[in-house]
Amino acid sequence: MPDIDIKDFSSIREVNLMRIKEGKEKGLKVVGIYCTYCPQELILAAGAIPVGLCGTKEDPIAAAEEVLPRNLCPLIKSSYGFAATDTCPFFHFSDVIIGETTCDGKKKMFEIMNEIKPVHVMQLPYLKDSPAGFALWVEELRRLRAFLEETFAVKIKDEDIWAAIDRINAETIAAKEICDLNQMDIPPLSGIELLTVTWSRSFTTDKEEVTEMMSQLKERILQDEERKKKGKPRARILLTGCPVGLGTEKVIRITEELGAAVVAMENCTGYKTLELLADKEYDDPIVALAHKYIKIPCSCMSPNSYRLDLISRMIDDFRVDAVIDLTWQACHTYNIEAYEIEKLVKGKGLPYLHLESDYSSSDLETIKIRVEALLEMIGK
Repeated sequence: MPDIDIKDFSSIREVNLMRIKEGKEKGLKVVGIYCTYCPQELILAAGAIPVGLCGTKEDPIAAAEEVLPRNLCPLIKSSYGFAATDTCPFFHFSDVIIGETTCDGKKKMFEIMNEIKPVHVMQLPYLKDSPAGFALWVEELRRLRAFLEETFAVKIKDEDIWAAIDRINAETIAAKEICDLNQMDIPPLSGIELLTVTWSRSFTTDKEEVTEMMSQLKERILQDEERKKKGKPRARILLTGCPVGLGTEKVIRITEELGAAVVAMENCTGYKTLELLADKEYDDPIVALAHKYIKIPCSCMSPNSYRLDLISRMIDDFRVDAVIDLTWQACHTYNIEAYEIEKLVKGKGLPYLHLESDYSSSDLETIKIRVEALLEMIGK
C-alpha cells in the first residue's frame, strides 16, 4: 500500500517553503499568484515556480485596515495584510505577483500592493462567450507571456508551454480523481481532508511530485478497507460560494462537528476548475490556454451558466442532501449569484442555506444554529 497520507499534504507548505528558500539562493525565480485565472503553464514555461499566496487567515486583517476600508472583503484584506506585514513567506520570496481583475476590490488593492512588490494585473473579460472578450483574453495571455520574458530575461518557447500544459493537465486530473472518491456511499475523505489536499497543492514547487502524491493517496484510499469500515451514512453536504482555505474552514468544521459530511466543494479551492484541461488540438498554445481559463465559472462572469450546470451535476454525482452557499462579507458577485443558486437547489427539492460571514470567530454560534436547522430539514 502507498505510504502517502493526508499528513503529507498538511506539510506541503513547510517542505516547499524550505525548498524555495534554498532555491532562491541558487537563482530560482518565484511568481506569486492569487487566483485560478492565472495560467500557471506560462510561469512554468518561463522556468519559474508558481506559488499560491496567503489570504485565508484573519491575523493580518487589522494591519490591512490601516490602508483598506474595513467593510471590504476579508480575502482582499487578508491578502494585502500578509503582504504589508511581510508575514506570508511565499509573498516574501516571490519576485513578482500576478493579479487579475475578478472584482473591483482586488483590482484597486493590487494598485496599492504594487508599492510593496511588482504586480502584473491581467484584465479579465466578463463576457466569456463574446468573440471580442475572447480576443481580449488571448491578448492578455500574450501580454503576460511578454511580461514574464522581459522580467526573467528568457524566451518562452511554444514547446515549453505545451510541456507545461501536460504537467498541469496531469495535476488537474489527479486532483479531480481525489475529489471524485467522495462519490462513494461512505465518503472516504472528510471535508477538512479534502480541503487539505486541494488547497495545499498550490504551494508545491514540483508539479510532478504533487501529482504523484495525489495518485498514491487515491490508491491508498481505495485499498484501505479499515477506512471504509469506520464510515457510516451521514447527511451529504455540498459547499459552494467564495474560496475557502485552511484558516477559513469554519463552516466545514462546524458542519462536520454536527455530524454531516461535506462531500464536495464547488468553490475555487475545490472542484470549480477540475473539469477544465487545455486542449492540445489547437495550433497555438496561447489559444489553448485562453479557451481553458476563460471557462472558469467564477461569479465575476456574466452570465455564469457553467457554474449552475456544474453545481447541478455535482448534486447528482455526489448524491447531495443539501447545499451550503458561503459568501464572504462584501463579495457582491457571489452574494447576488446566490439567488440563482438557491433557485437551482430548491428546484431539485433540496434544502439550501446561504451564509454571509467574514474571517472572524464572532459568528460561530450563529453559523452552528443555522447549520443545525439545515440538517434537521434533511432528517438524517
